[in-house]
Amino acid sequence: MSYDTWSSSSWRTHPIKHQPAWPDQARLDGVLKELAGYPPLVFAGESRRLQNQLGRVANGEAFLLQAGDCAESFAEFSADQIRDKLKILLQMAVVLTYSSGVPTVKVGRIAGQFAKPRSSPTETQDGVELNSFLGHMVNDANFSEDSRAHNAGRLQQAYHQSSSTLNLLRAFTKGGFADLNQVHAWNQEFVASSPAGQRYEDLADEIERALRFMRACGLHGGNVSEIHEVDFFTSHEALILDYEEALTREDSLTGDWYDCSAHMLWIGERTRQLDGAHVEFLRGVKNPLGCKVGPTATTDEVLGLCEALNPNRIPGRLTLISRMGADTIEADLAPLLAAARDADYPVVWACDPMHGNTFTSDGGRKTRHFDAVMAEIQGFFAAHRSEGTWPGGVHVELTGDDVTECLGGGDELATVDLEVRYETMCDPRLNGRQSLDLAFGVAELMRA
Repeated sequence: MSYDTWSSSSWRTHPIKHQPAWPDQARLDGVLKELAGYPPLVFAGESRRLQNQLGRVANGEAFLLQAGDCAESFAEFSADQIRDKLKILLQMAVVLTYSSGVPTVKVGRIAGQFAKPRSSPTETQDGVELNSFLGHMVNDANFSEDSRAHNAGRLQQAYHQSSSTLNLLRAFTKGGFADLNQVHAWNQEFVASSPAGQRYEDLADEIERALRFMRACGLHGGNVSEIHEVDFFTSHEALILDYEEALTREDSLTGDWYDCSAHMLWIGERTRQLDGAHVEFLRGVKNPLGCKVGPTATTDEVLGLCEALNPNRIPGRLTLISRMGADTIEADLAPLLAAARDADYPVVWACDPMHGNTFTSDGGRKTRHFDAVMAEIQGFFAAHRSEGTWPGGVHVELTGDDVTECLGGGDELATVDLEVRYETMCDPRLNGRQSLDLAFGVAELMRA
């Protein structure tokens, strides 16, 4: 592939999967024209800053925490919900950073995660066949003909909700909410009452003592900005390429092209074909990129993705996110790690321990067990240990709400508990307690 042949629309000449069947081309064209005239959601300089931080991860000097909703909702959208998601990520990052001694790069699955690929384009209930739910950017989860119709106007709603979410995130992370002096205040009531929450409080006490010592030495939020504020970046799966193209801009400083819908974009396991439209589109934008890698990935495919998406071998440019299942990850991942290492590709390796461990409970609910999630992370660390490479991060689906969607964890949620608050539109998410349990577990693996 040659960069000279790339344009923001060159993906249209490549085979493409998992796109909506928009019923009205004229309506779609009008929406895309309006989106192309909207201001960017993020800025090129912010994406470059994230790539620099991910470069430290690639070099084994930092750790990536990428987490958030399976699929964001148009219906469940409030300042409190955004704040609570951020709280959980800040808590997890504090645990990881304080326990491991390396910086945590914080990237949310937020402000754009509105589209989901599905295994089938249609769904049948009680003999009625309708379009599958593809995320609120495309249609609605309610099972009716109107709700499941693909509606291009939803692309604009996704943009506006992303914009509002970003405004709040910037205010929270730069306006004092993320101040380390607030480390106790981040402990939500339902988390504070759990074993993980109590463990977090003990750690918060240690941090508070450390901050008092720093203040006594003349170091405080006024002269150390990292105490008062944090860098927080956004990401989503770049699935609906009409939308991504419309938000792609040429940077006035460098002349490079950036997809300004998020700081980081990733390619899913179902759309990572080397000759496909998604690889073609993302290879030309200068954002840091991710790509999911499942159990069927071969070394040739992984090396092909590295060459297509990061031919110049820039540290932090490419994150490969393994999603293989707890039982097979150590054996399946090791040869991929060795191949990228031996070819001198500076890959950030992250572990998605969620998707390979999904099953249907006896009650018919799609779920995951916390023990399997942690077992996959343990296998991820073991594979890196065997190959002498850096286990760079985790990529997790979670929520700040007190849901009951995944089994196990400190509260030992059982199958009967799934009915209490099973609220996800797509895949089951860890709740706040389970997320903190995971952060402590990862921190222990990092120390080891």
